[in-house]
Amino acid sequence: MSDLFHHWGGDLTVDSTGGIAICNSVTMTTQRIYRRLLTNPGDYVWNLQYGGGLASFVGLPADSQSIESVVRTQLQLEPSVASIPAPQVTTQITDPANGYVVVDIGYMNEESASLSQLSLKLSP
Repeated sequence: MSDLFHHWGGDLTVDSTGGIAICNSVTMTTQRIYRRLLTNPGDYVWNLQYGGGLASFVGLPADSQSIESVVRTQLQLEPSVASIPAPQVTTQITDPANGYVVVDIGYMNEESASLSQLSLKLSP
């Protein structure tokens, strides 16, 4: 399966022929995880329960347990993230008072049977 190459917060990407770039299953899963984690619940009109709303943690005193809980819950809802082995989620609080947090995620891609890593930086 393929999808348009679109990283959260950016524009569609153009390929070498001038067409819209297509991504592979690993990149597509990464893009879907970013979209799921950063979409606020209630903002996606076709599914008002969709989204983890991680941006709501920005600027608050860092709470790594709550952030990890949201990430784990949302990863369980993503069909292309394997449940076995369970995804690994860790947070690094780099500035607790201002809410600077790095979330590292390791998971098995269900479609490609490959281990994938991604890192999300939450900062005001």
